Amino acid sequence: MAIDISNHPCFNADIRHKFGRVHLPVAPRCNIQCKFCNRKFDCVNESRPGVTSGILSPYQALVYLEHVFEAKKNISVVGIAGPGDPFANPEETMETLRLVRAKYPDIILCLATNGLGIGPYIEELAALNVGHVTITVNAVDPEVAAKVYAWVRYGKKVHRAEEGVKVLMDRQIEAIKELKKRGVTVKVNSILIPGVNDHHIVDVAKHMAELGVDIFNCLPYYKNEGSAFAHIDEPSAADIRRVREEAGKYIHQMTHCARCRADAVGCIGEKDNAFLMDKLKACESMPVRPDSEFVSEPVKTEERKRIAVASLEGALVNQHLGEAYRLLIFEEQDGHVVQVDERMTPEPGGGDARWNAIADLVGDCDTLLVSGIGKRPEQVLKLRGISVLTVEGMIEEAATAVFRGDRLNHIFTRERKACGIGCSGTGMGCG
Repeated sequence: MAIDISNHPCFNADIRHKFGRVHLPVAPRCNIQCKFCNRKFDCVNESRPGVTSGILSPYQALVYLEHVFEAKKNISVVGIAGPGDPFANPEETMETLRLVRAKYPDIILCLATNGLGIGPYIEELAALNVGHVTITVNAVDPEVAAKVYAWVRYGKKVHRAEEGVKVLMDRQIEAIKELKKRGVTVKVNSILIPGVNDHHIVDVAKHMAELGVDIFNCLPYYKNEGSAFAHIDEPSAADIRRVREEAGKYIHQMTHCARCRADAVGCIGEKDNAFLMDKLKACESMPVRPDSEFVSEPVKTEERKRIAVASLEGALVNQHLGEAYRLLIFEEQDGHVVQVDERMTPEPGGGDARWNAIADLVGDCDTLLVSGIGKRPEQVLKLRGISVLTVEGMIEEAATAVFRGDRLNHIFTRERKACGIGCSGTGMGCG
């Protein structure tokens, strides 16, 4: 299949104002923790990786893509760039790519990843004609890398940075080699962090050139409130220019990157997409599959195989998240649903801070079962990679269905209650 790679605005600066791209936010979970990253916050005026105004299922993404193509006739690229990592969400990522390729056989497909989990999918990516892959490589020296990352989750184990970065760097190099063997265009992003890896970026560029990487993107670190590096100031334009000039002696440089959001759409630098953001949010509220029936997703990872439940007495899913003073934690053990913990929720009030605190509280859970939830807390939890199911009925029945990936049509709450109706709230929004 012939695809015109010259029309990719990220890889070809000459056409960045002529052709646009769309990022489909189908990958909320991440398998590493960068010390500069905080994916908790979403602002429509903020442009950076890790930010999105919604999370879509593969089928919702396909519907949203139809709206994008109707509204914008210059979209040449469909990509997946988070808000987590595509291969911490491999099922969603690969299903989205299959659906898009089947419906739009001539579109350019691309991915942005940290490279840790891409290896097992490279063969199919090549078969789907994914022509461009961006891998973020912030160091090629383990001592430097250990300063950038807090932890790395690989397989069934979470590694501390000192041991995890070696796994990460090995997988990144292996992935680049395998992608280049298959003729995939590879871009490497390196984030210049003052006092951490700024002295090391040129070494990364040299090594990437030796591996046959096509283009190198030295990105300035973005000061991100709530991250471990929030105290570090951003690099100056002069520092970025100096490093790019030195790195450019070894490999072609990208200099027009806009640090795109995970739901970016349009030409690079284009700001006004309120209409499409509304479409994205509308698609997010659609059924997750085209049969108009809700299908629960099976718990997919070994690390997050628990379910949190809002319940008054421990037998029924019967509490709105906003009024739940505790959440019960369940696991599947020997085919049975077993309660393993009880966790007290933060005091009401505080807005997003409370919802993020609850996300931290149930961070080892894949799914939250509630009888009701406001739009904002649901959005925050989904951005943190936690599926929220609004159901009514026995905990054992609902949890068993989720663990097995069975349908929940018979207990799924199809008509959501307005705020303050059916709970003890005042209708002023959950605190």
